[in-house]
Amino acid sequence: MAACDPGRLIDSAIATITRKKLAIDIAAILALYQGRGCAGLVIGLPLNMDGSAGPSAQSARAFARHFLAVCDVALLMWDERLSTSAVQRTLIAADASRKRRGEVIDQLAAAYILQDAIDRLYPLKLDPSPTD
Repeated sequence: MAACDPGRLIDSAIATITRKKLAIDIAAILALYQGRGCAGLVIGLPLNMDGSAGPSAQSARAFARHFLAVCDVALLMWDERLSTSAVQRTLIAADASRKRRGEVIDQLAAAYILQDAIDRLYPLKLDPSPTD
């Protein structure tokens, strides 16, 4: 899981939730969500490389439906294609050991997905006028 600051500028990896049972998984996510005072939830949508939805995407959508049945929150499904490989390349470039990469890859991929959604939904608007 990952979270961002209220200004939607900085995202941070916060936790890895190991899948157990649906109710336990939803409770764990909901506890983090409520504990941080979140305004919405982004769930990665693992589409196939051609953009089609396979079994993993169907499973993610089903999870989102179950989550919404428990808690009515603003929820966005976001394309997560290539997020893990992008994070993996970054960790390899940073010379992270295979063990360390395994420990943090899911959290960092969540942060990558969240940042991608934030950047697309809330583009940074810079003041074009120079300041002296």
